[in-house]
Amino acid sequence: MTALTLAKLPAVGADDGFDRYLRAVRQFPVLKPEEEYMLARRFHDHDDVDAAHALVTSHLRLVAKIAIGYRHYGLPVADLVSEGTLGLMQAVKKFDPERGFRLATYAMWWIKASIHEYILNSWSLVKIGTLSAHKKVFYNLRKIKARLGLLDSRDLSPDEVTLIAGELGVSEADVTTMSRRMAARDGSLNRTVGEDGDLEMMDLLEDERPNQEDMLLDQAETGYRLTLLDGALDALNERERDVFRRRRLTADPETLEDLGREYGVSRERVRQIENRAFDKVRKAVLRHAADDTRRAADARDQGAALA
Repeated sequence: MTALTLAKLPAVGADDGFDRYLRAVRQFPVLKPEEEYMLARRFHDHDDVDAAHALVTSHLRLVAKIAIGYRHYGLPVADLVSEGTLGLMQAVKKFDPERGFRLATYAMWWIKASIHEYILNSWSLVKIGTLSAHKKVFYNLRKIKARLGLLDSRDLSPDEVTLIAGELGVSEADVTTMSRRMAARDGSLNRTVGEDGDLEMMDLLEDERPNQEDMLLDQAETGYRLTLLDGALDALNERERDVFRRRRLTADPETLEDLGREYGVSRERVRQIENRAFDKVRKAVLRHAADDTRRAADARDQGAALA
Protein backbone atom coordinates (compact mmCIF):
# COMPACT_ATOMS: atom_id res chain seq x y z
CA MET A 1 0.00 0.00 0.00
CA THR A 2 2.88 2.30 -0.84
CA ALA A 3 0.72 4.88 -2.61
CA LEU A 4 -1.57 5.34 0.41
CA THR A 5 0.11 7.35 3.15
CA LEU A 6 -0.83 9.19 6.32
CA ALA A 7 -0.42 12.45 4.42
CA LYS A 8 -3.64 11.69 2.52
CA LEU A 9 -5.67 11.03 5.68
CA PRO A 10 -7.19 13.36 8.32
CA ALA A 11 -4.82 14.10 11.18
CA VAL A 12 -4.89 15.76 14.58
CA GLY A 13 -2.78 18.74 13.57
CA ALA A 14 -1.20 21.47 15.65
CA ASP A 15 -4.09 23.84 14.89
CA ASP A 16 -6.87 21.26 15.01
CA GLY A 17 -8.39 19.97 18.22
CA PHE A 18 -9.29 16.34 18.63
CA ASP A 19 -12.98 17.17 18.44
CA ARG A 20 -12.41 18.65 14.99
CA TYR A 21 -10.62 15.47 13.94
CA LEU A 22 -13.61 13.41 15.10
CA ARG A 23 -15.96 15.58 13.07
CA ALA A 24 -13.74 15.06 10.03
CA VAL A 25 -13.59 11.26 10.26
CA ARG A 26 -17.33 10.99 10.89
CA GLN A 27 -17.88 12.37 7.41
CA PHE A 28 -16.62 9.12 5.94
CA PRO A 29 -19.44 6.58 5.47
CA VAL A 30 -19.68 3.32 7.41
CA LEU A 31 -19.48 0.55 4.84
CA LYS A 32 -22.09 -2.14 4.45
CA PRO A 33 -20.75 -5.73 4.46
CA GLU A 34 -21.14 -6.12 0.70
CA GLU A 35 -19.45 -2.75 0.03
CA GLU A 36 -16.54 -3.68 2.29
CA TYR A 37 -16.16 -7.04 0.56
CA MET A 38 -16.09 -5.54 -2.94
CA LEU A 39 -13.57 -2.86 -1.94
CA ALA A 40 -11.32 -5.45 -0.35
CA ARG A 41 -11.48 -7.60 -3.47
CA ARG A 42 -10.68 -4.58 -5.70
CA PHE A 43 -7.63 -3.75 -3.61
CA HIS A 44 -6.24 -7.27 -3.40
CA ASP A 45 -7.05 -8.29 -6.97
CA HIS A 46 -6.15 -5.04 -8.73
CA ASP A 47 -4.06 -3.09 -6.19
CA ASP A 48 -6.74 -0.38 -6.30
CA VAL A 49 -5.47 2.39 -4.01
CA ASP A 50 -8.83 4.18 -4.07
CA ALA A 51 -10.46 1.05 -2.66
CA ALA A 52 -7.81 0.83 0.06
CA HIS A 53 -8.35 4.50 0.89
CA ALA A 54 -12.10 3.90 1.29
CA LEU A 55 -11.46 0.93 3.58
CA VAL A 56 -9.06 2.92 5.75
CA THR A 57 -11.12 6.09 6.03
CA SER A 58 -14.30 4.16 6.88
CA HIS A 59 -12.51 2.73 9.94
CA LEU A 60 -10.80 5.88 11.26
CA ARG A 61 -13.55 6.18 13.86
CA LEU A 62 -12.46 2.80 15.19
CA VAL A 63 -8.86 4.07 15.41
CA ALA A 64 -9.98 7.15 17.36
CA LYS A 65 -12.07 5.06 19.76
CA ILE A 66 -9.19 2.68 20.49
CA ALA A 67 -6.62 5.49 20.76
CA ILE A 68 -8.74 7.36 23.32
CA GLY A 69 -8.77 4.20 25.44
CA TYR A 70 -5.00 4.69 25.96
CA ARG A 71 -5.14 8.42 26.80
CA HIS A 72 -4.32 7.81 30.48
CA TYR A 73 -0.72 6.91 29.59
CA GLY A 74 -0.02 10.63 29.22
CA LEU A 75 1.03 10.53 25.57
CA PRO A 76 -0.30 12.90 22.88
CA VAL A 77 -3.61 11.68 21.50
CA ALA A 78 -2.49 12.81 18.04
CA ASP A 79 0.44 10.39 18.19
CA LEU A 80 -1.76 7.55 19.42
CA VAL A 81 -4.13 8.17 16.51
CA SER A 82 -1.27 8.25 14.01
CA GLU A 83 0.18 4.98 15.29
CA GLY A 84 -3.25 3.37 15.31
CA THR A 85 -3.81 4.49 11.72
CA LEU A 86 -0.55 2.84 10.68
CA GLY A 87 -1.81 -0.37 12.27
CA LEU A 88 -5.11 0.00 10.40
CA MET A 89 -3.27 0.40 7.08
CA GLN A 90 -1.33 -2.80 7.78
CA ALA A 91 -4.61 -4.57 8.59
CA VAL A 92 -6.16 -3.45 5.28
CA LYS A 93 -3.08 -4.70 3.46
CA LYS A 94 -3.32 -8.14 5.10
CA PHE A 95 -7.12 -8.46 5.26
CA ASP A 96 -8.63 -11.45 3.48
CA PRO A 97 -12.36 -10.86 2.83
CA GLU A 98 -12.87 -14.52 2.03
CA ARG A 99 -12.36 -15.44 5.68
CA GLY A 100 -15.95 -14.44 6.37
CA PHE A 101 -15.53 -11.79 9.08
CA ARG A 102 -15.52 -7.99 8.99
CA LEU A 103 -12.46 -5.80 8.64
CA ALA A 104 -13.15 -4.13 12.01
CA THR A 105 -12.76 -7.46 13.84
CA TYR A 106 -9.40 -8.08 12.18
CA ALA A 107 -8.14 -4.49 12.22
CA MET A 108 -8.63 -3.79 15.92
CA TRP A 109 -5.80 -6.22 16.79
CA TRP A 110 -3.41 -4.46 14.40
CA ILE A 111 -4.45 -1.04 15.71
CA LYS A 112 -3.94 -2.07 19.33
CA ALA A 113 -0.60 -3.74 18.56
CA SER A 114 0.70 -0.62 16.86
CA ILE A 115 -0.41 1.62 19.74
CA HIS A 116 1.02 -0.79 22.32
CA GLU A 117 4.41 -0.73 20.64
CA TYR A 118 4.38 3.08 20.53
CA ILE A 119 3.44 3.36 24.21
CA LEU A 120 6.14 0.93 25.29
CA ASN A 121 8.74 2.86 23.29
CA SER A 122 7.56 6.31 24.41
CA TRP A 123 6.35 5.89 27.98
CA SER A 124 9.63 6.75 29.66
CA LEU A 125 13.24 7.63 28.93
CA VAL A 126 13.94 4.47 30.92
CA LYS A 127 12.38 1.61 28.99
CA ILE A 128 9.42 -0.10 30.61
CA GLY A 129 10.74 -3.46 29.49
CA THR A 130 10.04 -5.91 26.73
CA LEU A 131 9.42 -9.09 28.72
CA SER A 132 5.89 -10.45 28.47
CA ALA A 133 5.52 -10.11 32.25
CA HIS A 134 6.34 -6.38 32.07
CA LYS A 135 3.84 -5.83 29.28
CA LYS A 136 1.15 -7.78 31.13
CA VAL A 137 1.55 -5.65 34.25
CA PHE A 138 1.81 -2.41 32.26
CA TYR A 139 -1.44 -2.92 30.37
CA ASN A 140 -3.51 -4.50 33.16
CA LEU A 141 -2.38 -2.92 36.44
CA ARG A 142 -4.43 0.27 36.19
CA LYS A 143 -7.58 -1.69 35.29
CA ILE A 144 -7.16 -4.11 38.20
CA LYS A 145 -6.48 -1.28 40.67
CA ALA A 146 -9.60 0.52 39.50
CA ARG A 147 -11.66 -2.65 39.96
CA LEU A 148 -10.31 -3.09 43.48
CA GLY A 149 -10.91 0.58 44.31
CA LEU A 150 -7.21 1.31 44.85
CA LEU A 151 -5.75 4.78 44.35
CA ASP A 152 -3.07 5.01 41.69
CA SER A 153 -1.15 7.64 43.64
CA ARG A 154 -0.24 5.53 46.66
CA ASP A 155 1.97 2.52 47.14
CA LEU A 156 0.31 -0.87 47.21
CA SER A 157 0.22 -2.78 50.47
CA PRO A 158 1.99 -6.18 50.61
CA ASP A 159 -1.38 -7.97 50.55
CA GLU A 160 -2.51 -5.96 47.51
CA VAL A 161 0.76 -6.70 45.71
CA THR A 162 0.37 -10.42 46.43
CA LEU A 163 -3.23 -10.39 45.20
CA ILE A 164 -2.44 -8.58 41.94
CA ALA A 165 0.70 -10.64 41.26
CA GLY A 166 -1.31 -13.83 41.68
CA GLU A 167 -4.05 -12.63 39.36
CA LEU A 168 -1.58 -11.65 36.63
CA GLY A 169 0.80 -14.56 37.16
CA VAL A 170 3.88 -12.34 37.59
CA SER A 171 6.33 -11.64 40.40
CA GLU A 172 5.48 -9.26 43.25
CA ALA A 173 8.58 -7.22 42.42
CA ASP A 174 7.25 -6.58 38.89
CA VAL A 175 3.92 -5.34 40.31
CA THR A 176 5.56 -3.03 42.87
CA THR A 177 8.03 -1.54 40.41
CA MET A 178 5.50 -0.95 37.65
CA SER A 179 2.93 0.54 40.05
CA ARG A 180 5.42 3.15 41.26
CA ARG A 181 6.60 4.03 37.77
CA MET A 182 3.09 4.42 36.44
CA ALA A 183 1.94 6.50 39.41
CA ALA A 184 4.75 8.96 38.76
CA ARG A 185 3.07 9.99 35.51
CA ASP A 186 -0.43 10.61 36.90
CA GLY A 187 -1.94 14.02 36.27
CA SER A 188 -5.11 15.94 36.96
CA LEU A 189 -8.18 15.32 34.84
CA ASN A 190 -8.43 19.10 34.60
CA ARG A 191 -5.05 19.36 32.84
CA THR A 192 -5.44 21.07 29.48
CA VAL A 193 -4.43 19.24 26.30
CA GLY A 194 -3.77 20.31 22.75
CA GLU A 195 -2.01 23.32 21.34
CA ASP A 196 -4.95 25.65 21.99
CA GLY A 197 -5.52 24.47 25.53
CA ASP A 198 -9.26 24.45 24.88
CA LEU A 199 -9.74 20.88 26.08
CA GLU A 200 -9.21 19.19 29.42
CA MET A 201 -8.35 15.54 29.90
CA MET A 202 -11.83 15.12 31.40
CA ASP A 203 -13.31 16.10 28.04
CA LEU A 204 -11.72 13.01 26.52
CA LEU A 205 -13.27 10.51 28.94
CA GLU A 206 -14.99 7.73 27.03
CA ASP A 207 -18.77 7.76 26.82
CA GLU A 208 -19.89 4.40 28.22
CA ARG A 209 -23.14 4.37 26.27
CA PRO A 210 -23.43 1.99 23.30
CA ASN A 211 -22.20 3.55 20.07
CA GLN A 212 -22.10 2.59 16.43
CA GLU A 213 -18.56 1.23 16.58
CA ASP A 214 -19.42 -1.10 19.49
CA MET A 215 -22.51 -2.34 17.71
CA LEU A 216 -20.54 -2.97 14.53
CA LEU A 217 -17.90 -4.89 16.45
CA ASP A 218 -20.60 -6.95 18.18
CA GLN A 219 -22.17 -7.73 14.81
CA ALA A 220 -18.78 -8.71 13.40
CA GLU A 221 -18.07 -10.95 16.39
CA THR A 222 -21.49 -12.61 16.08
CA GLY A 223 -20.91 -13.16 12.37
CA TYR A 224 -17.52 -14.71 13.07
CA ARG A 225 -19.00 -17.10 15.62
CA LEU A 226 -21.71 -18.14 13.20
CA THR A 227 -19.05 -18.75 10.55
CA LEU A 228 -17.15 -20.99 12.97
CA LEU A 229 -20.34 -22.88 13.82
CA ASP A 230 -21.28 -23.38 10.16
CA GLY A 231 -17.82 -24.74 9.45
CA ALA A 232 -17.97 -27.03 12.48
CA LEU A 233 -21.29 -28.55 11.36
CA ASP A 234 -19.47 -29.94 8.33
CA ALA A 235 -17.76 -32.37 10.70
CA LEU A 236 -21.11 -34.10 11.40
CA ASN A 237 -22.90 -36.72 9.36
CA GLU A 238 -26.45 -36.07 8.17
CA ARG A 239 -28.22 -37.59 11.18
CA GLU A 240 -25.91 -35.95 13.72
CA ARG A 241 -26.38 -32.58 12.03
CA ASP A 242 -30.16 -32.93 12.05
CA VAL A 243 -30.31 -33.98 15.71
CA PHE A 244 -27.88 -31.24 16.74
CA ARG A 245 -29.85 -28.51 14.96
CA ARG A 246 -33.20 -29.64 16.32
CA ARG A 247 -31.90 -30.12 19.89
CA ARG A 248 -29.31 -27.31 20.26
CA LEU A 249 -29.94 -24.63 17.62
CA THR A 250 -33.65 -23.91 18.01
CA ALA A 251 -35.60 -21.82 20.51
CA ASP A 252 -37.99 -24.75 21.07
CA PRO A 253 -35.92 -27.97 21.06
CA GLU A 254 -37.63 -31.20 20.11
CA THR A 255 -37.85 -33.96 22.71
CA LEU A 256 -35.68 -37.04 22.73
CA GLU A 257 -38.83 -39.16 22.47
CA ASP A 258 -40.05 -37.43 19.29
CA LEU A 259 -36.68 -37.72 17.59
CA GLY A 260 -36.36 -41.33 18.72
CA ARG A 261 -39.71 -42.24 17.14
CA GLU A 262 -38.75 -40.47 13.90
CA TYR A 263 -35.43 -42.30 13.63
CA GLY A 264 -36.66 -45.60 15.08
CA VAL A 265 -34.23 -45.61 18.00
CA SER A 266 -34.47 -45.20 21.76
CA ARG A 267 -34.40 -41.81 23.49
CA GLU A 268 -31.04 -42.81 25.06
CA ARG A 269 -29.63 -43.44 21.60
CA VAL A 270 -30.74 -39.96 20.50
CA ARG A 271 -29.04 -38.53 23.57
CA GLN A 272 -25.81 -40.29 22.65
CA ILE A 273 -26.02 -38.94 19.09
CA GLU A 274 -26.63 -35.42 20.41
CA ASN A 275 -23.71 -35.58 22.86
CA ARG A 276 -21.35 -36.98 20.23
CA ALA A 277 -22.37 -34.26 17.77
CA PHE A 278 -21.88 -31.54 20.40
CA ASP A 279 -18.39 -32.84 21.20
CA LYS A 280 -17.44 -32.85 17.50
CA VAL A 281 -18.76 -29.30 17.02
CA ARG A 282 -16.95 -28.02 20.11
CA LYS A 283 -13.62 -29.49 19.01
CA ALA A 284 -14.04 -28.19 15.44
CA VAL A 285 -14.86 -24.66 16.64
CA LEU A 286 -11.85 -24.58 18.97
CA ARG A 287 -9.59 -25.91 16.22
CA HIS A 288 -10.76 -23.38 13.64
CA ALA A 289 -10.55 -20.49 16.12
CA ALA A 290 -7.01 -21.52 17.08
CA ASP A 291 -6.05 -21.66 13.39
CA ASP A 292 -7.44 -18.15 12.83
CA THR A 293 -5.62 -16.82 15.89
CA ARG A 294 -2.35 -18.38 14.74
CA ARG A 295 -2.73 -16.94 11.24
CA ALA A 296 -3.49 -13.48 12.66
CA ALA A 297 -0.42 -13.71 14.91
CA ASP A 298 1.74 -14.78 11.96
CA ALA A 299 0.41 -11.85 9.96
CA ARG A 300 1.24 -9.43 12.79
CA ASP A 301 4.75 -10.85 13.09
CA GLN A 302 5.29 -10.57 9.33
CA GLY A 303 3.96 -7.03 9.33
CA ALA A 304 6.26 -6.07 12.22
CA ALA A 305 9.22 -7.63 10.42
CA LEU A 306 8.45 -5.71 7.23
CA ALA A 307 8.10 -2.48 9.21
